[in-house]
Amino acid sequence: MESKNYHEDLSHIRSMMERSSRFISLSGLSGVVAGLAAVVGAVYVYFVFQREGIDYFDGERNFFRPSLVKELILIGTVILITAVLSGYLFTANKSKKKGLKIWDATTKRLLVTFAVPLVTGGFFCLGLLYHHLFVFVAPATLIFYGLALVSAERYTLTDIKYLGYCQIVLGLVSLFFPGWGLLFWTIGFGMLHIVYGLIMHKKYK
Repeated sequence: MESKNYHEDLSHIRSMMERSSRFISLSGLSGVVAGLAAVVGAVYVYFVFQREGIDYFDGERNFFRPSLVKELILIGTVILITAVLSGYLFTANKSKKKGLKIWDATTKRLLVTFAVPLVTGGFFCLGLLYHHLFVFVAPATLIFYGLALVSAERYTLTDIKYLGYCQIVLGLVSLFFPGWGLLFWTIGFGMLHIVYGLIMHKKYK
């Protein structure tokens, strides 16, 4: 009996330590909203291409005017802001319900760990844009984002690393299909986020 209680106490202590060292308030719904925003953005970009006389699915290499590139960057920025804001709102709401702090030492470590590969990837993509290597932007964003997720796994839900692995693999595959970046973006930032978000919402709600 004492042995059983001893193991239960150890399990409880281990669980408490796990909770205190990991940010566990990430909301699956934020992933769903981010994915939907990416899909809507991709559809909008497709119609922008149509407006410019570009048939995206004809398989031809296309050269984009500087003004079009700027518009695409603006659209991407809006999608990113939408995803970040929704992630914060859903996560803050979940933290409030659970009586947990959204901002503490663990959150800071999580953000730093997540930001290092993400910021590095951002500057790398700026370099690609500067040299007009547009076809490699989509693979690079997927790969560096995946690396950021895998790195952040140590400070949050372990499940996030699987999303990271999928993003990395998708980015590597897209390297061999230049010109299809919008499609891979839609799969990676859209579909994968929606599927992951629904699974996490069901698992941790």
